[in-house]
Amino acid sequence: MKRLRSIVIITVITIIIFISLLKDSSPAEVNFGVTFSPRYAEYLNLDWQKTYLKILDQLKVKNLRLPSYWDSLEPEEGQYDFSQTDFMLSGAKKAGARVILVVGARQPRWPECHIPLWAKKLSVEIKHQKTLELIQKVVQRYNDNPAIWAWQIENELYAYWFGSCDPLDKKFLSEEIGLVKKLDHRPIILTDSGEWGSWVDSLNYGDILGISIYRKAYNSPLNAYLIYPFPARYYYLKGVLAKKLTKDRKIIVSELQMEPWLAMKDPSENTPMAQSRLFSAEDFKKNIEFVQKTGFDEAYLWGVEWWYFMAQNGYPEYLEYAKTIF
Repeated sequence: MKRLRSIVIITVITIIIFISLLKDSSPAEVNFGVTFSPRYAEYLNLDWQKTYLKILDQLKVKNLRLPSYWDSLEPEEGQYDFSQTDFMLSGAKKAGARVILVVGARQPRWPECHIPLWAKKLSVEIKHQKTLELIQKVVQRYNDNPAIWAWQIENELYAYWFGSCDPLDKKFLSEEIGLVKKLDHRPIILTDSGEWGSWVDSLNYGDILGISIYRKAYNSPLNAYLIYPFPARYYYLKGVLAKKLTKDRKIIVSELQMEPWLAMKDPSENTPMAQSRLFSAEDFKKNIEFVQKTGFDEAYLWGVEWWYFMAQNGYPEYLEYAKTIF
């Protein structure tokens, strides 16, 4: 049965690729937002709080996808610190922004699973139990917060080959979904790789599917950058066929690449100048035009922290163009 299902999925994807060679849709209006990671902002030596407020006040972003990192929320077992998430949600509420809050162990930004040191030594079963306890704490704390319009459970869980995480466990995901639905009525978003995910399970179990779109990525085994050949129409038609196989759910772009995918080798190769060559201002503009042709009406841009980092290092063109988007 599993073999048959795999054959069907591969066949469907092959058909999609063939059909997607047809002309892309005309550019359509897209409601843009950003994913913001305080951890990544700090990695770039930015003041994450000031940067976050600039995103709200200067860029006028009204759609946010925010993480809730386990190792920040519960650095010691049973000792919770919600200050980071409180700050972000308070700012969003004040700015009149709507928020997707990500819950669970797997969250946006490498290494995907941000598990506190004390929990890493636990068995998988106990770790799952502790994850459910954390999710309950988060949802109960914020279930009356008007800024949150949806919960995202885990991040690209079906892209199990990527990140430092435990193996995929669909039964546990069902438990997470059941818990959140029991605690709150707002929609549940599940996310998947736009290029390599089947989207089938995410459409079956979530209320909304979020997909990632990356045009240029670094491939470690090949030690090379790959430019994905998929045209914009590919994503739309893949969604149409995936819905036919499952349920007719809304699809949004939860991650649109708007920064370079760094190889993380010699630091000299990752200077601002090198990064500007890997992902130019023209690439930035082309990706916006690309997502407008996919047929999806909501997209969260990936890399807002990087725009501020580049602006501080003599490359303000990304941030200046972003100001015209929102």
